[in-house]
Amino acid sequence: MLCPFCNHSESKVTDSRNAIEQNAIRRRRECLECQKRFTTFETVDLTIQVHKRDGRYEDFQQDKLVRGLDAACRHTRISHEQVLSLASQITATLMERQIREISTTELGAIVMRHLKGLDTVSYIRFACVYRRFKDMDELMDEIQSISIEEEALTKEGEHASHKN
Repeated sequence: MLCPFCNHSESKVTDSRNAIEQNAIRRRRECLECQKRFTTFETVDLTIQVHKRDGRYEDFQQDKLVRGLDAACRHTRISHEQVLSLASQITATLMERQIREISTTELGAIVMRHLKGLDTVSYIRFACVYRRFKDMDELMDEIQSISIEEEALTKEGEHASHKN
């Protein structure tokens, strides 16, 4: 690491913190030559290969995930900031799993689990792309299953509130 002030090659780390939103580690450094301090951000090299349906492999790209989530969440109550946060959460989940490859089907399932709890419309939009519904019946079955789950959760909540 070269000092940005004097180009000396040696420095010491005085502070280190996780910058989770940026998938990075923030380090405060002090040059051993000129004693000036500077900050570096060390990003995590996420080298996960996404196995596409056609057999190709592609590097995982959080930006591509954000674009897909943005498309699914457009004109819903989900803000762009929430999309960015969700993409960071999913990326962190993948990093924690310490895997080298993931299929688009598995990645889509992870995204859908996160979206299902946030917004039904966003979930259905995303599911349409990832699950590639063959006809209207498959889409309607998915919508009905969500409705049944939501009804069950509502009844569960009502039952719990009557106990109190």
